[in-house]
This record gives sequence, C-alpha cells and structure tokens, in this order.
Amino acid sequence: MLDLEFAQASDCGRVRDHNEDYLGYVLPEAGEQEHAAGCLFALADGVGGQEKGEVASRTAVETLLAGFRRASPGEPLRALLPRLVQSANEKVFETGLTCAPGGVSMSTTLVACALRFDRVVVSHVGDSRCYSIRHGHATPLTRDHAEKKHALTRSLGRGMFVGVETRDHLVLTGDVLLLCSDGLYRAIPPEEMGAIVSRNADLGTAARELVAAANERDGRDNASVQLIRIRGVERVGMYRGRPYKLA
Repeated sequence: MLDLEFAQASDCGRVRDHNEDYLGYVLPEAGEQEHAAGCLFALADGVGGQEKGEVASRTAVETLLAGFRRASPGEPLRALLPRLVQSANEKVFETGLTCAPGGVSMSTTLVACALRFDRVVVSHVGDSRCYSIRHGHATPLTRDHAEKKHALTRSLGRGMFVGVETRDHLVLTGDVLLLCSDGLYRAIPPEEMGAIVSRNADLGTAARELVAAANERDGRDNASVQLIRIRGVERVGMYRGRPYKLA
C-alpha cells in the first residue's frame, strides 16, 4: 500500500500584501479507495501583472481537485491528470470572462502530481516546479515554460486551450517530492532544498524552514511549498490495463 507523509507552507513574503499562491490536495480514505484512486497534490501561482491572480490560482486548484474526486477510480493517471488540467484552464478562462463587466485578464501557473501504487504522474503549465529529492539530492521533474527574464510562454487562463506537459516516474521508499512556486526556488537552490529536507525528520518543520529561508534571502514574492515523503510503496505490474501486485 502507498504510505505517505505530507506537509505544506505558504507565505506572502516581505513585500507583497497578499498571497496569490494557492495549494490543495486530495488524500483518500484508507482501504480499497486508496489503491484505486491514489492521491493528488497541486500548487498554483497567480501570474504577476495580471488581474485577480489569487482568483485564478484558487480556481485552477479547486477545479483540479474537484475533478479528481469525481474521476473514475480506475482511470490511468497518465491520461486523467492532463485532462483535469485542461478543465482547470477552461474554468480560469471562463471565470476571467464573467467575473467583471467586459471581463478581466487572469492567468496562473499550475503544477500537480498524482500518486498511485509505485508511480507519480506530474503535470504542469508555467514555471511552478516539482523536484524529486532522493538521498539528499534534488532533481527537477519539470521544465519551466518561460523565456529569458522569466516571461511565461504558457499559463492557465490565456485561452480555451493550453499545452500541458505530463511525465510519469517511479517512486521509491524514502523519496520526497517537492512542489514549489518561483518565490521559493529563486531564493533556495536545489542542493539546499535537499539539505533542508534531509536534516528535518518532520516535514512540517522542513516546509516552514524552506519558506522562512526564501523570505530571508529574498522575500519579494509569495513563497509556497508542498512536501510528500514516500514511506512505503506497493510494486505493481499491469496486465490488460489492470494492476497486479508484484512479489
């Protein structure tokens, strides 16, 4: 059975007066549902310079989580997650059109990871990131959709359709997945992320230390992080689309 430990932290920083990051997760009840449905974690960062960034990020995450809860338990995560991100994009776009007379321009980044059995599927749009920390070393699992000077080339809400990048990876016992907004990773390099997570047995302490360090080093932007530690996995194979336990 997939066994996880989870923590998250978010702060508006030392300059901005409100937080445009939004975080959410789905942790199913123990039992058969956990095997079939899996777990979902998501982090969004409202795009700076756009109107109502906090509305865009919250809309994206809440739409994603609601879709995951409604999804068929057996649907492959590799197909489900990008479909749900597309739905979140449509909702953000439509919300921008209807939330004020004449509409407003709103958009957000989004990074999400879904876990089931011994695999994680990561989907993202924009420059919020997911890292895998293994044996103290942080490795990025996403690549930024951005040009020089951090100008985004993709974000949710710009139009009815968006290019969603999705990859899946094997997870091992002891791995930690780290999702974060750019306010955190621009201040904290990957090697320090790995060191902070590795020296803190408690993930909540690690999450708070990461955000506090980002504020101390920079603090010009919102800083948010989610940490998921893999405490145990169930090795499975697939036969005619159905999982079976490996010895």
